[in-house]
Amino acid sequence: MLRSSKRIRTAPYGRVLQPDFYNQVLEVESSLAPQLLMEQLLAIETEMGRVRSERWGPRVIDIDILLAENLVVDTRPDIADKDLPVVIIPHPDFHNRLFAMQLLNELIPNYEHPIMHKSINELYYRLRNPGGKP
Repeated sequence: MLRSSKRIRTAPYGRVLQPDFYNQVLEVESSLAPQLLMEQLLAIETEMGRVRSERWGPRVIDIDILLAENLVVDTRPDIADKDLPVVIIPHPDFHNRLFAMQLLNELIPNYEHPIMHKSINELYYRLRNPGGKP
């Protein structure tokens, strides 16, 4: 791990009738290709007791890849690697999640989203202030 944000407690996103979550952003370095890295992250989730029974349901842990340098990856459906997990980078919805934007803004405020071409700080500000100007 290179750096980490603070850890914050937040209300659930998606299905809201469940306990709060703790969220944190980690900056890591890996030589693994995105699908192999995701495979490793899913294995960690399983080792920690995660059971995938419903979308956005209660869980012990949830590890996502939000960004990977300036990579844009979408392996839906990738027939060649059907045994590997689907990976979408940048994460397709992180810019709509206030907790993710807050934590990313703590670590990399000037990083430019590779598809939206806006800085994390600008995306965070716009999410916090709908209709407002930076």
